[in-house]
Amino acid sequence: MLRITDARTGELVAAAPARRGLTRVEAHPRDLDPTGLRVLLAADLLVRALELGGTPVWALLAAEGRHAELRAAADALGIRPFEDGDGAAGLGEAQVLHVVDDGGAEPDGLRVAVALTAWAAPGTPEEADQTALRLALLTHPRNAPAVIDADALERAGDTLRRWRGAVADWARRPSRPVPDEVRAELRDAWEDDLDTAAVLGALRAVETDPALPDGARFETYAYADRLLGLDLARDLGHPA
Repeated sequence: MLRITDARTGELVAAAPARRGLTRVEAHPRDLDPTGLRVLLAADLLVRALELGGTPVWALLAAEGRHAELRAAADALGIRPFEDGDGAAGLGEAQVLHVVDDGGAEPDGLRVAVALTAWAAPGTPEEADQTALRLALLTHPRNAPAVIDADALERAGDTLRRWRGAVADWARRPSRPVPDEVRAELRDAWEDDLDTAAVLGALRAVETDPALPDGARFETYAYADRLLGLDLARDLGHPA
């Protein structure tokens, strides 16, 4: 079961107390800036994690303005579309999760807080490789302040190129299931307050574990990417 920290109390609570009940996820970005992008990304991860656990989700954008620009930026970052929110409850709704930034909106209900994010790279976030930016953000715990600089984007870009190349190569080998212990490690990580840093650490261990067949590595990365949204299978079918 996905458990998330409620910013009001600091306690871990069930993100979906009624597994089959509709859970509404509302993103509350204050502006189109790195922190606002991180709010949208955290909401996207919540939606993905809940769906992977079998919970129906209704994703809403609750912003004061700039909806078109926020949607375009979210789409570029690999975030799935949000509907416009009006605060009305959905049919059969069992839980509402509000994703906010520290010091931002304080809506009634469970609040998932995202720490402030500073931009220290050349250019603007819109000009960066968006998947590398997504990965750079995922390396930081959601509740820890983050600085995205040129080195962080370069490291993320290098990791993406390596992983995509490896996934394309592993796909040429006979398929093998995700090992039960690896699947459990991945789920334990993301169900523990969306610990994406731990998910990425598990993938690095899978990458170098000599005991794992390549087919199992491929299926593991494909499985984890359902949460991470990094398009790790993008290079499948491309010449080596």
